[in-house]
Amino acid sequence: MTGFDLHNAKLVEIFKLFLLPVGGGIPAGVLVARDSGVAWPVTAATYLVSDLVLALAFEPVLRLFALIFGRIRPLSRFAAALKAANARSATQLTGTSSGPLALVLVSFGVDPMTGRSTALAAGHGFLAGWAFAIAGDLLYFAVIALTTLKLNRYVKDPATTVGLVLAAMLLVPMLVRRLRRPAGSPAFRP
Repeated sequence: MTGFDLHNAKLVEIFKLFLLPVGGGIPAGVLVARDSGVAWPVTAATYLVSDLVLALAFEPVLRLFALIFGRIRPLSRFAAALKAANARSATQLTGTSSGPLALVLVSFGVDPMTGRSTALAAGHGFLAGWAFAIAGDLLYFAVIALTTLKLNRYVKDPATTVGLVLAAMLLVPMLVRRLRRPAGSPAFRP
């Protein structure tokens, strides 16, 4: 295998890691990229391409659900309630429910599919909706990538680093929600 072929094989491996759902592939992909000598702009571009593939794969499913939910009365009521809940959540984050910053933060805080769904509910089309969702997801990628690389300076084992970052990805949002909740309020509000 030539150096070019090996580099392309590593990019495909990194791309596959980035396609894993719920951000689990970010820490592993970043470490593989670093250890393979892939420059950070190429790594970020590879992540962007994985988001574009997600957009093309998820949009038809989203549109199908929107069509189904719009035609079945109980589901349309559920969709309206979900839209109102999304608007309340976005308003709590930024003070506005459908502005670009709110939509970027939804994607950053949850995932790009939720960001895109929220953008669709707010009336944004394919390009604008995915632009907001991908912008938030790229910010999330940057935070996780930098955290992974910094942590790996201290924790030399890549598997341990990935495990710690994944644990933080799951536990930190729960801790933040718990700390932001007023004293005495229930953990779940219907």
